[in-house]
Amino acid sequence: MNPLDATKSGFLLCIAVCMFIYTFIYLKDTLSAEQEEQKFSTNRAECGFYPDELCSALFVGKTAALKIGNICQNTYRPAALSCVQTSCNCSMVFKALHFITRPLSDEEGNFSLAYIITIHKELEMFVKLLRAIYTPQNIYCIHVDEKSPTDYKAAVQNIVNCFENIFISSKRENVVYAGFSRLQADINCMRDLVHSKIQWNYVINLCGQDYPIKTNKDIIKYIKSKWNGKNMTPGVVQPLHMKHRTQVSYREYVHSGTSYVYPTKNAKTKPPYNLTIYFGSAYYILTKEFVEFTLTDARAKDLLEWSRDTYSPDEHYWVTLNRLHDAPGATPNADWEGNIRAIKWKDQEGTVHKGCKGHYIRDICVYGLGDLQWIIESPHLFANKFEPATYPLVMDCLERRHRLKVLHQAEVPIEDDWRFQEDNSFNMKLNV
Repeated sequence: MNPLDATKSGFLLCIAVCMFIYTFIYLKDTLSAEQEEQKFSTNRAECGFYPDELCSALFVGKTAALKIGNICQNTYRPAALSCVQTSCNCSMVFKALHFITRPLSDEEGNFSLAYIITIHKELEMFVKLLRAIYTPQNIYCIHVDEKSPTDYKAAVQNIVNCFENIFISSKRENVVYAGFSRLQADINCMRDLVHSKIQWNYVINLCGQDYPIKTNKDIIKYIKSKWNGKNMTPGVVQPLHMKHRTQVSYREYVHSGTSYVYPTKNAKTKPPYNLTIYFGSAYYILTKEFVEFTLTDARAKDLLEWSRDTYSPDEHYWVTLNRLHDAPGATPNADWEGNIRAIKWKDQEGTVHKGCKGHYIRDICVYGLGDLQWIIESPHLFANKFEPATYPLVMDCLERRHRLKVLHQAEVPIEDDWRFQEDNSFNMKLNV
């Protein structure tokens, strides 16, 4: 061979080898650097049944998991819950829906909570919420909006019939957003709860788009450690920009499927007993003694009557009464204390949170996949607002995490029906 040709061939071979080595090293480094991202490739993220690892990665904010989750979100639809749209016997309801049927610790068994849940739509979301907070030592009053469809009411009733400690409120309201009917719905349940044979310590109110971040055991520990015997009603003296809510009279409009609250030109009288009106959260955690007080005390009754034509009275009624010095469990000097509910308000974007990764409704974030890390890192007991029909993976991941944490804390033998899935790497990787 011509020495020049040999040199040329050797040179080309060298280049080829160098290119191969360079490509290998480049790919190796790239794969190594993006190992966490690459393992969630779309080939593994089968949107009909996504891998458990996807939830784990979403909870720690992995970018690749978020990308894949958002792709899947458009096509993934979880299987319908058994015994929700179709009738089942009660034994099947307990098993198919994975209800926990025994107290999981002595502490929980000796500290009963009452829940008020107001619902009007999204039946499966209600069931997901109910089974997450259900324990047999608690008691649950369900207020179903009077204007809900007949088949919806019947489906809720079919589930409730299987439980001795769950009931439908004896009186139902046509609930209007920001209207007095929303406050009245809670009071209807309270009247039923105080006459219950089940003795309970505190009452917590929820709506159908809430979901717990903490377990029943966590909730009890939080109440006992910081609020033992006290009520939680976050709020402050009514700010100037909120005074319009109680200065003029408001009316509820309900007609042909449309409902809203509107102001009139009629000025309101001053509050009874010259009470200082506060403004706060509509959500609370109240002692049974305080509930009995609100149903019997003359000031509470008169304030309730005065509040009938105010805007969103549930946001001033509870906090105003809880600031009375002689009310049972009162916190007269409290402010916004009380980690009851995690909400991303639009006007708090950039301060309390970095934005809503789902979308806003009435300035409240409907959580998307990118909100999962923020939710589970929140110190609050519950979170709002969820829309499984729009963001199904959000609810699936939270459900799995919550149930695993509940079972991890259990001090009794775990029954197979309580599990959502078999033991796998997800269980071990998830930091609960």
